[in-house]
Amino acid sequence: MRGAMTSKIAVFGATGKIGSTAAADLRRRGLDVRAVVRNATKEAALSLPANTGCELFVADLLDRDATARALESVDGALFICPPGATSDDVLGHAQRIIDATAEAIDAARPAQVVVISDYGAHVPSGTGVTLLFRALEERYRALSVPITFLRSAEHMQNWSRQARIARARGVLPSLHHPVTKTFPTVSAFDVGSVAAELLAREPAHRGVRVVHVEGPRRYCAVDVAQTFEHLLGRSVVAQALPRAEWASVLTGAGLSADYARLVTELQDTHNAGGIDVEPDGEVLRGPTELSDALTAYRF
Repeated sequence: MRGAMTSKIAVFGATGKIGSTAAADLRRRGLDVRAVVRNATKEAALSLPANTGCELFVADLLDRDATARALESVDGALFICPPGATSDDVLGHAQRIIDATAEAIDAARPAQVVVISDYGAHVPSGTGVTLLFRALEERYRALSVPITFLRSAEHMQNWSRQARIARARGVLPSLHHPVTKTFPTVSAFDVGSVAAELLAREPAHRGVRVVHVEGPRRYCAVDVAQTFEHLLGRSVVAQALPRAEWASVLTGAGLSADYARLVTELQDTHNAGGIDVEPDGEVLRGPTELSDALTAYRF
């Protein structure tokens, strides 16, 4: 396979959907993987190293030195910046992670880095929580290693949180307005597979590459409701959640007030058509359809 790598890859966030998929895919390709997690307790419960043959490494992304050690003797790395959904200062918390990891990358200088980013990261303002990914891209662009920003569309799996309401009330509340408006979405596991594919090959670029990843087609909230109808065996109607209720619903789900504010700002821009592929941007497509992504949850 042309350009194939035979070295070790560090996967940060290895217990999440994207990270665990990337780690497993890389192992199937015969590559060594260092699975980097914040604590060994969670890792032990998931048994990732036992299942995939990964080397386990514990490092907090806020710890520059520990992150640099996690990057020692590796030729590639996958970084995932946790959004800090319960933080009272989401963007400030993210910036501290961004700065610490950027310094660690500069110190270790792996051959390439793939970084999970977000659709809309190219937009300079008004994108709420996506601004943390813009800040991430801006900081990492200054690094002297090949960087690929893998901008992910909204994850299909996020809709699984609505299953209980759909089953009980036959209603699918949606922040996407109108409910007939299509939007880019992707299976989180497909994002992990694309990341693994990028990391399994030597980078063809020296600077920065931006790749968008979404599913085989776009969906609207009505499509999601129809998928739930099939899975739950009852009528489900997509319903635009009144904007005045967004904050209380989001904080009621456990998000901080600051995170809820940023989600609201992002969704306003999304509904206005401001979140999409960057003009002339590169797009890769995962194969998973929405129905397949949600079927896996066995509601």
